Amino acid sequence: MGLIKFKPTTPTRRYGNVSDFAEITTDRPYKPLTFIKKRTGGRNNHGHITSRRIGGGHKRRIRIVDFRRNRLDMPATVLTVEYDPNRSARIALVQYSDGLKSYILCPDGLKVGEQVVSGPDAEVKVGNHLPLEKIPEGTLIHNIELMPGLGGKLVRAAGVVAQILAKENNFAHVKLPSGEVRLVPVKAFATVGQCSNIDNENIVLGKAGRSRWLGKRPVSRGVARNPVDHPLGGGEGKSKGGNHPQSPWGQKSKGLKTRARYKATNKYIVKDRRK
Repeated sequence: MGLIKFKPTTPTRRYGNVSDFAEITTDRPYKPLTFIKKRTGGRNNHGHITSRRIGGGHKRRIRIVDFRRNRLDMPATVLTVEYDPNRSARIALVQYSDGLKSYILCPDGLKVGEQVVSGPDAEVKVGNHLPLEKIPEGTLIHNIELMPGLGGKLVRAAGVVAQILAKENNFAHVKLPSGEVRLVPVKAFATVGQCSNIDNENIVLGKAGRSRWLGKRPVSRGVARNPVDHPLGGGEGKSKGGNHPQSPWGQKSKGLKTRARYKATNKYIVKDRRK
């Protein structure tokens, strides 16, 4: 797993790089576990743009990834490690002992032919899915459930990892990639190991066209617009108009806390990520 740099034959090639995809074992998904991704172009059912800078991009198929992994105590063999265009991490196709196939998030180091198990009696090794109460403190984990049975919600992106710091009463103290320490029920499940594709954070697109392949359209700066279009628009030359950085609708964009002050889940945050 690494990155490929190209000879600087063009300005684009000089800075851009791509993954070597060394861990990928097939270039075709398992069709029964996919369906076509429909595009909205950022528009709602009235045709109005509600999410800007979205459109175009390569055609994709959604891979149905099993974040719950609730087939307990049934070993599954890894058949392939695959690229998923809808997420930064790799996914693995596994086949359970009863013949059923499923996609799971692939942890770093998981190889074709290895077996993974989900359940409270599973061994604590990379790729296995266990409740937090059965995982020793200090273990690196990902794909963490917030509530038992709801499936993994936290720590699912490429290269991210969380750590169990302590356990008390019915909760585990889990340190998340952001630095936040959060209480998670010990009955909730998590997968042992670090998420795959660690080098994803070092990828440089290198040209505008690669952003368009991903479905990302260009962004025009607020200060480059007219006063009618943006609070920062207008002015002779480069001028910020005396306004604090904000969205076209006046939402402050630097430092304004948008989280509800009395949110019900505040009690589960032991240490804020900003402190």
